Amino acid sequence: QLQLVESGGGLVQPGDALRLSCTASGFRLSYYAIGWFRQAPGKEREGVSCMSMSDVSTYYADSVKGRFTISRDNAKNTVYLQMNSLKPEDTADYYCVAESPLRFTTVKAMCDKDPLYWGQGTQVTVSS
Repeated sequence: QLQLVESGGGLVQPGDALRLSCTASGFRLSYYAIGWFRQAPGKEREGVSCMSMSDVSTYYADSVKGRFTISRDNAKNTVYLQMNSLKPEDTADYYCVAESPLRFTTVKAMCDKDPLYWGQGTQVTVSS
């Protein structure tokens, strides 16, 4: 059974950092493009960051560019999202995703669409 499980969310203050993790089971993440989406209450879902299978190409939404970094550790079958300089507007449920590299031609397209595999989400709240 293919599964993605996120962890690392929580309540932090503006300006703090947080690292989200996502561990896959039932499949090897090294064969997939990966990414993170988020959805805040009352707002549309947003593709935050996506990375190609080869890790050569990455995409970041303008709202997080320069503050967030996506990475993976294939040995641990885990994806990370390092979030620095957090702002209240970063408050949302964050979802790890995985996608076949054959379905999209660019990582931006992956972040604009609906990837195949989703985690259950982890909540991030940025508040003073």
